[in-house]
Amino acid sequence: MNRMSPNPREVVAGLLGDERLITACAERDMGAVFRMLNARGVSTRRIAAAVDITQGRLYDYMNGKSRVEKLTLFEQIADAFHLPGHLLGLARRPWEPVPASNEHERTDRPPPDGDDLVTMDHFRSADRQTGGGRLYGAVVRHLSDRVAPRLVDIGSGPQVFAAAAALTEMAGWMAHDSGHDDRAARHFARALSLARACGDLPLAAHIAASRSHLALEAGDAAGAVGWARTGLEPAARGPRIPALTARLHTMQARALAVASQRVAATRALEAAHRALEASPAADHPWLSPFDAAALASESALVLRDLEQYDEALPHAEQAVALREAGRARSLALSRISLVDIQVRRRDLDAAVNVGHELLRTSPTLGSVRVVRQLDALRRLLEPHRGYPPIREYLVRFDDARRARMLLLADLIPPSPGGTTP
Repeated sequence: MNRMSPNPREVVAGLLGDERLITACAERDMGAVFRMLNARGVSTRRIAAAVDITQGRLYDYMNGKSRVEKLTLFEQIADAFHLPGHLLGLARRPWEPVPASNEHERTDRPPPDGDDLVTMDHFRSADRQTGGGRLYGAVVRHLSDRVAPRLVDIGSGPQVFAAAAALTEMAGWMAHDSGHDDRAARHFARALSLARACGDLPLAAHIAASRSHLALEAGDAAGAVGWARTGLEPAARGPRIPALTARLHTMQARALAVASQRVAATRALEAAHRALEASPAADHPWLSPFDAAALASESALVLRDLEQYDEALPHAEQAVALREAGRARSLALSRISLVDIQVRRRDLDAAVNVGHELLRTSPTLGSVRVVRQLDALRRLLEPHRGYPPIREYLVRFDDARRARMLLLADLIPPSPGGTTP
């Protein structure tokens, strides 16, 4: 098998918003699907092996000499490449996420449109594997073509505003992942207005947490604290959702740690851990999960910024251990944090060991955010290049970065000087 052939599931994840793939699946034209995978670098050997057919049979499908007809083969293809079952007229596949249930929600909130939830789940799943840069355009088109017209339809209920808010916030995160933070800020602002318009307090609090994250990334620690506190107020007034409260306390802790407010940051982080341990009183279909892995990852960053490197280490290790392979971007970011902390602890051998695993983590990931964090990590490693294992690692690091940049050339936004970073 060609080692350079990309993972076909990652390629498919990046195509889930592509109308050509949707049309090919609707027409059950598997030859067209195979051609799309092959055109994006997946070898015919790997495609054939994945769906358990010969290369000769694969070529027949790709050349239009025959078509896939058997239900079992459609199921094999869906499972091999993680094509959502509904695209091929199949039942939900065992690996597909189940849309969030609203059975525990308040009875005064209308249920969301099931199609909107399914769409959100598919976009979210693809984003985790392939990065927001490859999906941003598809989400914006969906908002423009499928959601916006319903906002002015007098027959639509308030739930369409919640769907618009959630998908607009998702577009903001994808813009941020693509390196366009100014665009992300505009999406978040619009999403918050939509959430407030329909009176969805948890969703408004959730979006405030996203604005806190973006402010922190821009170096505005005071603004990040302010947005976290802004979110805690509606979170306290709405249904009790511990994961949401934990996320807001965590963002507050992150910002306070950057501002060197040690006692306040520690208290906020402790509040986040207490909140996540509480039993939920309500569920919410539109909130992205904030789980033990996310809390471990954020805790590591809080403690790192407080220069408590030994205390940060087990949290960073836990974050890596809890992130399954399907969460490519989260796994990459968690490994970056772990290497960073090991370097600061002066455990350079451990840093190199994790660093090699990091280079193997989804090299085709369409995330400018990850690229920028990798560049920051390289700057942290550079002063230690006198140590031979670090020097050898940096050679591999630079080779991997060049390969990654070639794949991301269409995503990296130009710098003010007209060049890519």
